[in-house]
Amino acid sequence: ARFAAQLAASAPLAAAEPAVATWRIALDDFRAAVGRHNLRELACSPVLFDHFRALRAQSAADVRASVPLDALALVGRAMPPATLRALPDGFASRARARYEQALLGVLRAANGTQDAALDELDTTLIALADGTPYDFWRLAAACVRALRATAAPELKRFLARTNLLLGEHAQGRRQAPPELVRETVALLWRDFALFGAAAEDVALVDVLHDYGLTADWHVAGTPASEALWEAGAARAEHDAVAAAPTRMLGVVTVNAHAYEDFLQTADASMADLATDPAAADAGAAWRASAAAYRVGTAACALGLGHAALLADTLGLAWRRAAHGVPLADGGLDAHRRASDMLRAALLKIAAGV
Repeated sequence: ARFAAQLAASAPLAAAEPAVATWRIALDDFRAAVGRHNLRELACSPVLFDHFRALRAQSAADVRASVPLDALALVGRAMPPATLRALPDGFASRARARYEQALLGVLRAANGTQDAALDELDTTLIALADGTPYDFWRLAAACVRALRATAAPELKRFLARTNLLLGEHAQGRRQAPPELVRETVALLWRDFALFGAAAEDVALVDVLHDYGLTADWHVAGTPASEALWEAGAARAEHDAVAAAPTRMLGVVTVNAHAYEDFLQTADASMADLATDPAAADAGAAWRASAAAYRVGTAACALGLGHAALLADTLGLAWRRAAHGVPLADGGLDAHRRASDMLRAALLKIAAGV
């Protein structure tokens, strides 16, 4: 929705070449992505994000204004706050000195020769974290590992930003900036959203679950087999879209096989989704969170964005309940209403509405 709105807002500004050519390419790429019914691609596609950033720059007062990834990837998603623990006397200055020394090693090293410095940064981030689910340094460590694994160009900039936050943390800051939390989560999620997660990524996906996001799982043993898997998946997706049976949900055409999978997932999850949040213990909350995330993933595969977003948000609420995070004022009523809304939506979808 945000990409479409940006296209519409930029249309009057694209009246002449080369702006009109850029706008048409963005429209064509967006149309193709919508046709694939891949909601995670729509959220995290580097191609679409580059278009989005260029279109924003055309209409911005400051063409150099930063456009973070979360501006497109996390539209409409609730994001829990991330905390910074009180650091012991003397530890903060030592940790920052250690971090800055390792950061200099990363910035000065040539590509491919940064491993020792990155290992040192990873060790420092782990030492800064307090072991609770919503400690920012736990999230930052997961993001660094994900960016490092893919040699992402954002890695150095992210490390520099976290160094600035570490300075504020040492001076007594107790909560990470919300905009940095959102961007960190978006960077962590991006490649998992696009390509899925492997068995060795389980700890990183666990962090994603704590922030209301999910990823599909796949197995690939080597970079070569990973490339083959991705190519095969792309071909299979194209063939499925072109040849698979479809059915109508109101005015929406969906893949019939994905619809059947969705119905089975919804049916198996309904009992856990009906759990009363006021009476649920930690075990029930974990089960309800897993059920909501399963439904969200199935709705995402079907191309039903509103149902997927609602299910993921409910999964986040249950996940926080499982961790023992207290609800804000009115949180219990909001949780119940969201559960009722999701179950009602599932029943409508099952009825073909």
